[in-house]
Amino acid sequence: MLKELTISNYALIDYLRVDLNRGFTAITGETGAGKSILLGGLSLALGKRADSNLVKDKNKKCFVDLLFSIKSLDLKNLFKSLDIDYDSLTTVRREIIPSGKSRAFINDTPVNLETLQKISYELIDIHSQFQNHFIIKEEYQIDILDLLAKNQNLIKKYTLNFSYYKELKNKIDKLEASKFIMDQEKDYNTHLLNEIETIDVSNSLDSMEQDLNKFSNAEEINTTLNQISNILQNEENGINIKLNEVRMLIKKVSNFSIEYKRIFERVESVIIELDDIICDLRAESDIIELNPEVKEILSKKLEKIYSLFRKHEVNKLDDLISIKEKIRKKISKTENLDSIINEGKEKLTETKLALNKLSKEIRQKREKVIPILKNQMENLLKDMGMLNTIIKMELKDSDVFLKKGKDKLEFNFSANKGAPVAPLNKTASGGELSRIMLALKSILSNYKNLPTIIFDEIDTGVSGEIANSIGKIMKNMAINMQVISITHLPQVAAKANDHFKVFKTIRSDKTFTELKNLNFDERVSEIAEMLSGEESISSANDLAKELLN
Repeated sequence: MLKELTISNYALIDYLRVDLNRGFTAITGETGAGKSILLGGLSLALGKRADSNLVKDKNKKCFVDLLFSIKSLDLKNLFKSLDIDYDSLTTVRREIIPSGKSRAFINDTPVNLETLQKISYELIDIHSQFQNHFIIKEEYQIDILDLLAKNQNLIKKYTLNFSYYKELKNKIDKLEASKFIMDQEKDYNTHLLNEIETIDVSNSLDSMEQDLNKFSNAEEINTTLNQISNILQNEENGINIKLNEVRMLIKKVSNFSIEYKRIFERVESVIIELDDIICDLRAESDIIELNPEVKEILSKKLEKIYSLFRKHEVNKLDDLISIKEKIRKKISKTENLDSIINEGKEKLTETKLALNKLSKEIRQKREKVIPILKNQMENLLKDMGMLNTIIKMELKDSDVFLKKGKDKLEFNFSANKGAPVAPLNKTASGGELSRIMLALKSILSNYKNLPTIIFDEIDTGVSGEIANSIGKIMKNMAINMQVISITHLPQVAAKANDHFKVFKTIRSDKTFTELKNLNFDERVSEIAEMLSGEESISSANDLAKELLN
């Protein structure tokens, strides 16, 4: 409940502080006295857009402070989720500083407007005729049914399953979309893989390039090798023949000195090395002579490698091998995707079964409370002068899962005898919607700890006994919650536990809006004035006392 309201430097309000009590509070005042200003200041604290033009003195800070007792509202988890310290006595503050910027605080913690609005929504409900559009919304109507049916635990289970269902379905849809694209790419990827796999990468690129260079110059190499062979092995003056002669000569003297013996061993090593060179030259010559087609094979192989380099924008065989592995994984992933999708669809089927079961349980409980809600609403509306009201509520099956089950609610209404029932938005007038909303809020107050509710002239357009009934309904609501009504009706004001009057005063040629908690005699005078429309007269005073008593 709202315990304290403080407004400073806002519009025509210089400084105003009031203490409020639980139960039913009425606020009255002449048209133009400042009731809308009071409501505007309250709305500012609850997160409405700040308008610096409403700051009374531009050199001073404007602020609105609200103190709430919230121990009965079960808001600890909400405060924790928003990282705000919880206190059973919670303060909400909104400031507009002289520069025009606004700031908001909850329990002295700075918060943004989104957070302020989330908290405020749970603390206070300002209801005006503008808000009547909520009642024509199917989601709001379903919420009322669920509250009466005590479906909260079932709805919680359903919501968890529904979130998982949507997440899983979205994942499967994405996988199937990916599979469609991957299937289209699979043939191309297989072609790319085959292209790379046909390349023999057992030799390095440098080695293949050198071999190609060698076989490209085979004729010159053969000529040169033959010349070298002739120089080394000529029977008359070949180096090999001459070295062997040197070997034989040095051997004769090798026993005469250790130095000669070493020279002999060195010559012998040179002959052995030369023999190896001759063998290698002969082998190279044989390879080139025996493989004349190798040049063409190597040329084609390298051209294919270079072509793949250009295609995949790389310049190393290792990079090409990495690409090959990536392509192989893509193909493998495509082939494994079917099993992943099928596994997901099995889980989706299980979740659908759970959702259908929960939806059925939710519907059964809703169907049980529909007659109760219908009867209570029709009775309350008849008390408010809508004697021929007929309400018809019917649940219809939805083809898809909805946020809170599979029910679509048809809420039809008729206020006139003989008139067919039809949807609320097509048949109910603004005044009728106001009374329907009041009836619903009255019923809800018996099932849930509702936040403070402020009715802003919801009783406009009624009088007499109907006004008296509306006052009774508000007073009954106030047994379970705090109800504040801004009203022009004396019958409603007389039902209140506390009665505040909004009025204007003039001081130093300036107009100010003020708020006063009326005592019994002042209430008599105010209600008598509301009844007579002029200064209190004896009969109006008597009637005012009768209403109050």
